[in-house]
Amino acid sequence: MKKLRLYTDSDVIISSLISQSGAASFIFSLKNINFFASNYSKKETKIVAERLGLKEGKVNELFGKKLEVVLLEDDLEKIKEKFADCVTDKNDAHIVAGAVKAKAQFLISYNLRHYKADKIKTDFGMLLMTPAMFLQYLRSK
Repeated sequence: MKKLRLYTDSDVIISSLISQSGAASFIFSLKNINFFASNYSKKETKIVAERLGLKEGKVNELFGKKLEVVLLEDDLEKIKEKFADCVTDKNDAHIVAGAVKAKAQFLISYNLRHYKADKIKTDFGMLLMTPAMFLQYLRSK
């Protein structure tokens, strides 16, 4: 079976670190999945984790063992401009850019309203889902 390619928004990564029993944490325990996040997402995750008092070692462990970092070389302003029509909040444009660069089949986020799902699906063939929706999707296959 070919491995699925998931790009995870930083909110999903943080959620998995906060609760080991939630859908976000469960997703990271699944086999046959490649997980991705960008260099911008990694930086964002570390900032939020520090603010929440989460141990940096936990963040580094997740990135070291589960998440492959996709390097976005364009600056954020260029990324915001390029992917503006895929998001409702231009500050999330780097998430779509990272998912596209990772050739992800799925963009996993809790903030679905921040993204234009139909545009992302049409332009990039990528499905936008929450962790729980993704688990339901897997069960239906």
